[in-house]
Amino acid sequence: MGATLAFPDLPKTDRFLDYGDCALLLQFEHTAEVLAWTAALNAAALPGVLDIVPASRTVLVKLAAPGHQNDVRRRLTKLSVEPQEIETTARDAAVDVVIDVVYDGPDLAEVAERTGLTVAQVINAHTATPWRVGFGGSTPGFAYLIGGDPRLQVPRRAELRDAVPAGSVALAGQFSGIYPRQWPGGWQLIGRTDAVLWDLGRPDPALLTPGLTVQFRAA
Repeated sequence: MGATLAFPDLPKTDRFLDYGDCALLLQFEHTAEVLAWTAALNAAALPGVLDIVPASRTVLVKLAAPGHQNDVRRRLTKLSVEPQEIETTARDAAVDVVIDVVYDGPDLAEVAERTGLTVAQVINAHTATPWRVGFGGSTPGFAYLIGGDPRLQVPRRAELRDAVPAGSVALAGQFSGIYPRQWPGGWQLIGRTDAVLWDLGRPDPALLTPGLTVQFRAA
């Protein structure tokens, strides 16, 4: 189970930074804050806000035109934001996407060692508990998955790999993710999948979009 995050009364306005002349960058300390503020912003539908883009520790608020930053910033300080939890997803949760994975990643044994689990237990932990798409980032089609088994929280690698193969299934911190294409990266690689994460031929090119529940399955 995830721990409830205690929010301060209101973030200081210096956490709401100008980002060019048509956006604000909101900075936070925890992913739970990001998710809570994203939900509050979507519900508020503030005038002048064109798009809301969450990341691990930030929320980018894109504005329709220059000149809206001060007004939106004032509205943000008055916004009511309810604390959220990042909990382990219930095992019987409805699943939107199933991803078949071959668990033979080069970091699988190291992940087992770091977590105190056997390799088989790592695979079971990754597949038994569904994950939820929190947000996207890094490259088109990449999704940060949250709510998995908390025993799988491992740090990023000390050194980046120059090229992580497309389809690599990985862990880093509280997240799991799949590399949509070959890309430099420092996540712990535990497996690989043939799932196509980004396809411009689909109505929605991204296979994994925020809010979807994802179940990994050992192939």
